[in-house]
Amino acid sequence: REDLGLTGTKHGCELGECGACTVLVDGRPVLSCLALALECEGRAIETIEGVQRGPELHPLQAAFADCGGSQCGYCTPGVILTAKALLARNPAPTREEIREATAGNLCRCTGYQQIAEAIESAATLLRAERT
Repeated sequence: REDLGLTGTKHGCELGECGACTVLVDGRPVLSCLALALECEGRAIETIEGVQRGPELHPLQAAFADCGGSQCGYCTPGVILTAKALLARNPAPTREEIREATAGNLCRCTGYQQIAEAIESAATLLRAERT
């Protein structure tokens, strides 16, 4: 983390229970605290630092800012990466599908309403980009 300057991925419980350390490995959410480096060799690893589109925020990042989904921000990188994987495989998820996909990402702030709203908003933005 520190050596590479990739500090967006957070240390959480380090037991695979909170989702703060979520990264994408070959496009799928993985709890980095449970992943062995050997398992990741030769695979595409994306951290939150890789989500932004040049100078522009990714629609998920923009939606989290607009909807207040970031809250304190500690869980946000893991939630955004989990949501990115969800929207890649399901561009129009239901609220229940969003809740199910993000169930492994714990937020200790005010709850999950704004997070779900941000993901729904981003899904709409991403679908509009495709048309």
